[in-house]
Amino acid sequence: MRWSVGAWASPERVRKAGGVGGGRCRVGLRLETVDHHDAENLSLLRFNALWESNYRHDSLLVFSTGRSLTLYKELRKEKPMLTPDITIMSVGTEITYGKSMVPDDGWFEILSQKWDRNIVIEEASKFSELKPQAETEQRPHKISFYVEKEKAQQVTKDLSERLEKRGLDAKIIYSGGIDLDILPQGAGKGQALAYLHKKFKSEGKLPINTLVCGDSGNDAELFSIPDVHGVMVSNAQEELLQWHAQNAKGNPKIIHATERCAAGIIQAISHFNLGPSISPRDVMDFTECQLEHVNPGHEIVKFYLFYERWRRGEVENSESYYASLKVVCHPSGVFIHPSGEELSLHDSIDKLKKCYGDRQGTKYRVWVDRLLPTRISNDAWLVSFDKWESTGEERQCGVVTTLLRSKASARL
Repeated sequence: MRWSVGAWASPERVRKAGGVGGGRCRVGLRLETVDHHDAENLSLLRFNALWESNYRHDSLLVFSTGRSLTLYKELRKEKPMLTPDITIMSVGTEITYGKSMVPDDGWFEILSQKWDRNIVIEEASKFSELKPQAETEQRPHKISFYVEKEKAQQVTKDLSERLEKRGLDAKIIYSGGIDLDILPQGAGKGQALAYLHKKFKSEGKLPINTLVCGDSGNDAELFSIPDVHGVMVSNAQEELLQWHAQNAKGNPKIIHATERCAAGIIQAISHFNLGPSISPRDVMDFTECQLEHVNPGHEIVKFYLFYERWRRGEVENSESYYASLKVVCHPSGVFIHPSGEELSLHDSIDKLKKCYGDRQGTKYRVWVDRLLPTRISNDAWLVSFDKWESTGEERQCGVVTTLLRSKASARL
């Protein structure tokens, strides 16, 4: 594959709001990938490389979290998270689409039936054991409290009875050993996923496979959705493990991974044979291009992994690497900097030579997001994506557009 033109564009790119792509996708993935004990974010970065290289072009990435919009956005500033096609937040009470996070109004209307948050607040205030969570966590269809573990079961039982007497169709979910969320009966992560499946099916876009991933009690109902594969990551909390032992032990479609968080998801992709499961971050050979079944996403991801490791001084400072890079760059290829400066791709490689090891010993990482290849001819692809670089706490993002041609056509 040849790199014909590399160009930087503006720092923003917006996909069609509310869109979920064309025909049926291979994998619809619901996940919570973040490992707060992984200071280097290596498992998350491994997943990012795998997804953008092999799945982004024909699969849906769905983030489902108990966090509110506020906490979710804060997390995205801290961790190298990909942009999901769909975001399910606030314990399944809010669904949004794309980078712009366009809300699903139909889901909002469904949850508003037989729901009165004022009554919920009134009844919950009668329990001294319940301590309200931050205001950011109080949402239109979610009211959240903290409660001590030993008191949670009785409080849940008594509060459920009170709400039922008031004519409310409510659901109470306890998770994390401290969080108690009150939702409409039709809400929850599993119900949100079922709603999306129904919506996709009506549009003829139901995923061929769906993998759900979870680690806490509010993930339990995800594993009850028909025809999904499920993985409880190795760091799954006690309440989820108890649910599994009581309800799904022996179910071959649900596994308990031996790896944490994002690494557990990669393990599940392999276990269920859902597709490629070797992350490009686990491969050190940067010189070989795929000559058959050309995959533009793989080539882009591979290049930027080389770029990261080059600047970290983790690959050999070898003339063979320069030679291989120049071979795959079209002689007339041009790199355009956001400032407007133009440089031939060959000259850009010469400048790269001077950067060897300049980030050695630092927390320098590079990853790509929202990689979208568009085939413009039998042998060429226009590929746009967000390229992220981080050094410690500092992060930068730019939008890149690149024209790729297959090697075979370039020789003709």
